[in-house]
Amino acid sequence: MHRRGEESKKKYGWRGKKEKGPSPEEAIQKLKETEKILIKKQEFLEQKIQQELQTAKKHGTKNKRAALQALRRKKRLEQQLAQTDGTLSTLEFQREAIENATTNAEVLRTMELAACSMKKAYQDMDIDKVDEVMADITEQQEVAQQISDAISRPVGFGDDVDEDELLEELEELEQEELAQELLHVGDKEEEPPVHLPSVPSAHLPSGPAPKEDEDEEALKQLTDWVS
Repeated sequence: MHRRGEESKKKYGWRGKKEKGPSPEEAIQKLKETEKILIKKQEFLEQKIQQELQTAKKHGTKNKRAALQALRRKKRLEQQLAQTDGTLSTLEFQREAIENATTNAEVLRTMELAACSMKKAYQDMDIDKVDEVMADITEQQEVAQQISDAISRPVGFGDDVDEDELLEELEELEQEELAQELLHVGDKEEEPPVHLPSVPSAHLPSGPAPKEDEDEEALKQLTDWVS
């Protein structure tokens, strides 16, 4: 009995549980080949159905027996066509399911590979180290900004003088200058023109003179200049 069972498995192509099954790619290819065979069978059955239908129409009431036989054959062919359609639909469903499973498996393998790569990339890093590095970067950026500000600041004296104070002082100077100009304009309008006297030709005494004589002499010279 055991040998007969083994022979039956070999005859019908049965495989044991330990035998490796076909790969998804092989199964998909086999399903496609079977689908092509069933599609050709569909076309053949449809042609035969049309032929039997024409035969039934041809005999009609003239040869009722031949017409009925043709209709019976047509009915059996239609049943076979319906079975073939159902089988083809099942094969298409299986093929699509395997294709989707293969795609999902490939996507899963890719995701696993990406996860392993990411894990390997971060295996020598921790969040504390990252925070420390980011803090150092922030500190260095602040130092760089301070250096840039210091370099770009103008060098010279008096940078700390308030500009508002300078503007106020300038305004005071302008007001003072304007007041002086107005004062001189009034003086020029009120004062008459002054004519300077000519230089006297008399010689002053070389020796010392009493104070009263000096006063009289000076008064005389002044009278001469005015006249």
